[in-house]
Amino acid sequence: MTTFLLIRHGLTDAVGLRITGRLPGVHLNEIGRGQAARLPARLSKWKIDAIYSSPLERARETAAPTAEQLGYRVEPEIAFAEFDFGAWSGTLIAELEQRDDWKRFCRLRSSLRAPGGEMLPEVAIRFVTALQSLAEKHPDRIVAVFSHADAIKAALMHSLPIPLDNIQRLEIQPASISVLRWQEWGPMVLGVNLTE
Repeated sequence: MTTFLLIRHGLTDAVGLRITGRLPGVHLNEIGRGQAARLPARLSKWKIDAIYSSPLERARETAAPTAEQLGYRVEPEIAFAEFDFGAWSGTLIAELEQRDDWKRFCRLRSSLRAPGGEMLPEVAIRFVTALQSLAEKHPDRIVAVFSHADAIKAALMHSLPIPLDNIQRLEIQPASISVLRWQEWGPMVLGVNLTE
């Protein structure tokens, strides 16, 4: 059994205001840096054997204090990147909420593609496939994975299973920890959205 600690990046100025998706140059703000600095203590109850992260800056910045304390290298993994919102990336959420195409997309996340971006099932497949690979690479170990809200939601919903159209019913807070144990018969969710 491999245990995965799925950790959302810390707070940025865009959280709750703007869709950042895979835009480069989105960094933790002061609160987010504080959240990242407190993560090593919060994670200390687990004996972490490896650390993987989305290549996006905000995830790597969140992983850095834990990796430094443990003396580990953060392994970048594109499979753990955020949902690709395509043409909607960078748009204010308040603006999107006025659009019919966005409203339809939010209701039908399992079957609609973001313009120029991804479909949620694709995110679940890439994330869960990467976890399966890491479970084989790190059997009976604990692996920390630093990622993003929608990507973590997709993996958890796939594991429970919950229909992907219900993604808005699941909350993944900045710097929260969700615990997923990869067993021979499949994944078991042990905790969701554990916050400070």
